[in-house]
Amino acid sequence: MTATRIATDENDLLRRYHETRDPALRAELAERLLPLAHSIARRYAHRGEPLDDLIQVGAIGLLKALDRFDPDRGVPFSGFAAPTITGEIRRHFRDTGWMVRPPRDLQERVLAVSATTERLAVDLGREPTIQEIAEATRSSVEEVAEAQQAGTGYRAASLDAPVGEEGLPRGESIGQFDDGFALADARHDVRTGLLALRPRERRIIALRFWGGMSQREIAEDLGISQMHVSRLVRAALAQMRAGVGEDTPQPLELAAH
Repeated sequence: MTATRIATDENDLLRRYHETRDPALRAELAERLLPLAHSIARRYAHRGEPLDDLIQVGAIGLLKALDRFDPDRGVPFSGFAAPTITGEIRRHFRDTGWMVRPPRDLQERVLAVSATTERLAVDLGREPTIQEIAEATRSSVEEVAEAQQAGTGYRAASLDAPVGEEGLPRGESIGQFDDGFALADARHDVRTGLLALRPRERRIIALRFWGGMSQREIAEDLGISQMHVSRLVRAALAQMRAGVGEDTPQPLELAAH
């Protein structure tokens, strides 16, 4: 059967269904025209939703288009149905596809930016810039960037999903010990200890651990002997450790890094 004959048969069925609203004709048309819903659903398949779910949603849009289509207007059914199917799929994303749901206007912008990005990529033969997307969607660069960031909120990554070459669960890479906490505590202890020193000892400690100066260089800077500097450093450290507690492990050595 030729394509022209198939198209003619579908047009005849569409007209008959418009006149009779026969459920059997509706089912036959839906089966014949389902590839249109498949084609549109596949455009959204990489956005986190299962393709089968998108096809079902697209089929709902197809049925709505069948019920609203008027053959007397002279518009091809595919041209009439495509926006209805697309709109149904976009509503599906807007209403059920978000793990972290942004405001509705942002959801709409996410879909518009995504569709425009795909179209521009085909037209330009490369990934479009944010500026190009902004101009095409009549949005600001900031609004496009916000939409792209929000577009990552469709699905939450499973903590049990394997990642990396070793295939370890994602959850095992989260919540590891952070040395930054110990460093913050050490800096607090050092500050407390420094405030307890006399000005000269405080300066010597600062030059030694933060200025990177040797005891000989400090002695020359202060006009005293290197041995005297060594005694002052030992006494200052002992005083600082006594002030923050004996169980504090080398706060100066930690905080100086």
